[in-house]
Amino acid sequence: METVSEVLNDTTTKIAKSFEALKAQFSGLRTGKASPALVDGIKVDYYGAPTPIKNLGTISTPEPRQIKITPFDPTVLAEMNKAILAANLGVTPQTDGKVLRITIPELNEQRRKEIVKLAKKQAEDQKIAMRNVRRDANDALKKLEKDKKISEDELKQGLDKVQKATDDGIAKIDAELKAKEAEVMAV
Repeated sequence: METVSEVLNDTTTKIAKSFEALKAQFSGLRTGKASPALVDGIKVDYYGAPTPIKNLGTISTPEPRQIKITPFDPTVLAEMNKAILAANLGVTPQTDGKVLRITIPELNEQRRKEIVKLAKKQAEDQKIAMRNVRRDANDALKKLEKDKKISEDELKQGLDKVQKATDDGIAKIDAELKAKEAEVMAV
């Protein structure tokens, strides 16, 4: 990287990716209502290859507390059932030979607190990732200044912009965590 703007662009891109990763993790956390995202990360052993469950059938939510998975190939139903049980989501799928139904039970207070604790850990992990991005960007800027490619003033401005981008990213994470916490704790 040769310029301050290249370092800043790279930094903001990586911070945005951290935030998107957090949103993806949060979508997989179980709340009181059914969401197809709950089973998105599950991989099923399909003819010896781990295949995402969403590639093997249609996933819908016919009721607020139920997920329905209709496989394209009914022979994979048993493998889907095993994969969902192995994912340890706290749900038990039922099958009628054609479709798989997952009824989402009401969350008790203890389970809600565990989910919030997990969400906080995931948020903190992404904040750490953002701080690592900031550190790498600061190092890159200092190296540019040391190699006399940018001035001291440009270094200071660059460091300030990197810090601002990091602060904005962390604020977005905090807001997302607060919203997820409210969603999980709602009865």
